[in-house]
Amino acid sequence: MNEVREVAFDLDTVRIVLHVLAVTVWIGGQIVVGAVVPVVSRAFPGSGKIAAKAFSRVAWPAFGVAVATGLWSMLAIPSEETSSGWAMLLGIKMLLVLISGVGALVHQNAGDNVAKRGIGAGVSLLCGLTALLFGVML
Repeated sequence: MNEVREVAFDLDTVRIVLHVLAVTVWIGGQIVVGAVVPVVSRAFPGSGKIAAKAFSRVAWPAFGVAVATGLWSMLAIPSEETSSGWAMLLGIKMLLVLISGVGALVHQNAGDNVAKRGIGAGVSLLCGLTALLFGVML
């Protein structure tokens, strides 16, 4: 027997929209800023750091919203409705989110160390994208 799906605007909808929006800002913003800052820096020396700092004022709150709504989502799903594989994938996703945040912190605080800045950015983006993939799978 097929289950009938209903459409509803409820708290779950708000939670999911906030989560998707926050993840979009965090990951999409990294991609856009990574593409734009080098070009802007070449055209207007010194402006790349200003643009990156402006992005961080939006990115970090978005990261916080993504983590908060992710935790909220975890609590909204009864444990009897999940498998051990699902729980393991969720745990790996959470670890990747943490590493993404740490990578961004390393990048942000690397100063003039180009290698450290690049590694931090790469780790942050790669882990964020993988966490996004796992989130869609969940």
